[in-house]
Amino acid sequence: MLRLSALQEMQKSGAAFIETMDCLPVSKLPEGPEWTYELKLDGYRLEAVRGEKVITLYSRRRKVLNGRFGHIAKALEHLPAGTVVDGEIVALGPNGHADFYLLQKFRSAESQIIYYVFDILVHENRNLIRLPLSERRRILGQIVKPNQHVALSAVSDRSAAEMLKFAKTHGVEGLIAKRADSVYQPGRRTGLWMKYRINLGQEFVVGGYIPGHLGVDSVVVGFYRGKELVYAARVRAGFVPRIRREVFEKIRHLKIAKCPFVNLPEAEPGRWGQGLTAEKMKECIWVRPVTVVRIDFLEWTGANHLRHAKFVALRDDKDPRTVVKELTY
Repeated sequence: MLRLSALQEMQKSGAAFIETMDCLPVSKLPEGPEWTYELKLDGYRLEAVRGEKVITLYSRRRKVLNGRFGHIAKALEHLPAGTVVDGEIVALGPNGHADFYLLQKFRSAESQIIYYVFDILVHENRNLIRLPLSERRRILGQIVKPNQHVALSAVSDRSAAEMLKFAKTHGVEGLIAKRADSVYQPGRRTGLWMKYRINLGQEFVVGGYIPGHLGVDSVVVGFYRGKELVYAARVRAGFVPRIRREVFEKIRHLKIAKCPFVNLPEAEPGRWGQGLTAEKMKECIWVRPVTVVRIDFLEWTGANHLRHAKFVALRDDKDPRTVVKELTY
């Protein structure tokens, strides 16, 4: 994957995948005239590369997604050759809100899936990532033609307080703040882009499971703090029989002997029963922490556990090492 040190080689070979720039989780929105705001969309990060003849859709982990979202590739055929754009692919539910579960049913929900484009990285084989975001957005607006399946992500220069009020009123999961003068930094999370989450739900890494008659009774999940995997919850709610089997098939071959969580075992089960004691750990089967899942929950406890956690979906578009505890309002 391409970083700044590889730009010369990329410019020789034309448009190609560029490692995506990430947002820094924050507990307070930055304010000031240099900041602009976008709605945080609950979907898949997707990068579209328009070569001389074909369009290739990539996940943030460089997995080709044309098989899933061929209609999006077709909807982007108007892009000029040698162009790379960055954005989020989202499924809209009946209420007009992003529905991540619906996105998993991409074959039956094709008409409801939209690609929101928010950046352009290469235009006609000219690399743009050193340009300020405001200039890249200007070029993007001239290149992308919105249609049934492609839209430009709306950008606002309202105040942080106004945006926060709007997001809460309309049930948006969070906000993205970006400096208008920011360059695009492949593979980095520097704070030039920030994300502020309002609802309680995020990605976690599966480090184990408790078996059941359908393969998985519950999954044991956590997040990374530096290089250490920190236990957060055992999650049993939210599963249906089909999903239990899918998760089991995804992780059954990853079995390992040693618990991967740095903070286990715990001395007590705790007030909400999320403490994983040495006795309870005897029921667990540990797996290599490479599988990412989306979990919704009521709140974080003081012990960094999840209260009333519910499984939502498997995620195959995120590097487990980038899964950290996200800050919430």
